[in-house]
Amino acid sequence: MDQYIEFVSANPLLSGAWVVLAGMLIYSFIGARMRGFKLVSPHELTMLVNRDDATVVDIRAADTFRKGHITGAKNIAASKITESNSSELEKLAGKPIIVVCEAGMTANKACATLKQLGMENVYSLRGGMNEWRQANLPVTGK
Repeated sequence: MDQYIEFVSANPLLSGAWVVLAGMLIYSFIGARMRGFKLVSPHELTMLVNRDDATVVDIRAADTFRKGHITGAKNIAASKITESNSSELEKLAGKPIIVVCEAGMTANKACATLKQLGMENVYSLRGGMNEWRQANLPVTGK
């Protein structure tokens, strides 16, 4: 134990960095369980759509959605999800819902809202459309 104390006092920056990294690692494991929804890869999204008839909900702006989106995705603005009064959302109840945004960050907030509204099978595309495009998966536009 004395050696640990001596090491920490001799190397405060290294010890501090280790504590921060350990905290981030613990947070990532606990955060995943506390989120209530799962992050999925583009491959997992495809499997959910094909096997479980999941619905892809694209929360990007309508003009961005028209420039390119996942085939079969429904465009529901993020504001409609946070207002929680969308009849479009009520139609999706009971089926898996995969929320997609541009980079994956906005989708996480929308997923948390959907979970609060009582939706059961909620997923977020990790990395959003950026990761979908990086995987060279098809994008359609209207």
